[in-house]
Amino acid sequence: MTSSSEFSTYPARISDADRDRALTALRDGVAEGRLSQDTYIRRMELALVARRPDELAVLTADLRSEGRWSRVVLGGVAAASGFPGRLRRAWQGERLPKLLLPGHTATSPLRIGRDPGNGLRLNHETVSRVHAELSRQSGLWVLRDLGSTNGTSVNGRRVVGAAVVRDGDHIGFGNVTYRLTAS
Repeated sequence: MTSSSEFSTYPARISDADRDRALTALRDGVAEGRLSQDTYIRRMELALVARRPDELAVLTADLRSEGRWSRVVLGGVAAASGFPGRLRRAWQGERLPKLLLPGHTATSPLRIGRDPGNGLRLNHETVSRVHAELSRQSGLWVLRDLGSTNGTSVNGRRVVGAAVVRDGDHIGFGNVTYRLTAS
């Protein structure tokens, strides 16, 4: 006879990797149209509080998993489809006008927009009057969109709120794009 201390009465804990796999399967399911946005959110919340592997299995049971070959092919297609955009940005990178970052001693934010009172005035119809702000915070440069109509972007991605920028980044204000440079 064995004692109760030899066998665990608690089910195995869910590892972070198991939870991540379940969340990835749910995200892929909504991206492929197999789950609605509401179902995805509900299942994601359940996956985050799940305590046992069987709870996660139930959440992804109706989502067929791709085989290894399918994942390789689809991953290759995804990488190839993003290549033209990366190539275009690389080609244009050296041709973009440079925007010199303010000196490291800059204390006040640099306002960017069409308004003559801005520190950097951009006279283009897609740039808002007060479009964005560039400031130094904790040794990092931060670009903040100030509610512009046509958006602010960093390396082709729209800025929502604020984003850290570095030397060499491509920043856009509406349809006007620059390459940041420290010198």
